[in-house]
Parts: sequence; structure tokens; C-alpha cells
Amino acid sequence: QLQVVESGGGLVQPGGSLRLSCVASGLLFDYYAIGWFRQAPGKEREGVSCITNSDGSTWYENSVKGRFTISRDSAETTAYLQMNNLKPEDTAVYFCAAVQLWTTSICPHIGAPYDYWSQGTQVTVAS
Repeated sequence: QLQVVESGGGLVQPGGSLRLSCVASGLLFDYYAIGWFRQAPGKEREGVSCITNSDGSTWYENSVKGRFTISRDSAETTAYLQMNNLKPEDTAVYFCAAVQLWTTSICPHIGAPYDYWSQGTQVTVAS
């Protein structure tokens, strides 16, 4: 069974850091791009970042550029989202997702193409 399971959410003060992990199992990790998404209360889900499987190309939503870093470790079949200088507006449920891609340096910025989703983890940024 294909699964992506994430962890690492929690409560952090403004300016703090968290690292989210997304462990993939039951699939050939190197064939899949990974995306991170979030959904705040009353808002639509939005793409935060993604990373390709072919060459590790990345994309970031404008509001997180320079603060968040996405990475992946094939040996661990895990993707990470390092979140620094967190702001209250980063508060949301965060999801990771996987999609199979072939030889492209562009990962999907929207959720529709992704096939496998994590359960979501709450990130709360508050004093």
C-alpha cells in the first residue's frame, strides 16, 4: 500500500522553527515528486513548496521564500520542509503529497495532480 506519512508539526512562537518530515513507503521514492501544502481555517488549500525527483528542482510560494527549505533524502525515502522565521500567518494544517513524474524539472504547484496525501499535521505559530 502506498503511503506518505508526515510528522513534525506543533506549536511554536513567532520567529521560531519547525521541520516537517514526510516518509514515503510502498513506492519507488525516486520516481515521485513531493509537494507540501497547507490549509488554514476558512481558507482554501495552497501550495507551499515542491521538489522534483529528476533533478531536485524546487518551487516556493512567495510568502515562504527565504524562510522555508524543501529537501529530500532518497536513502531515507523522506522529504523535509524546514520552516524558519515562522509567522502567525503560517498557522495551518500542513500536508505532504506525492506524484509520479518523468524527466521534468517542474513540480506541480497545485494539489490536483498529486495522487498520495498525508494525514496532515497542525502547525500553530503563536505567542
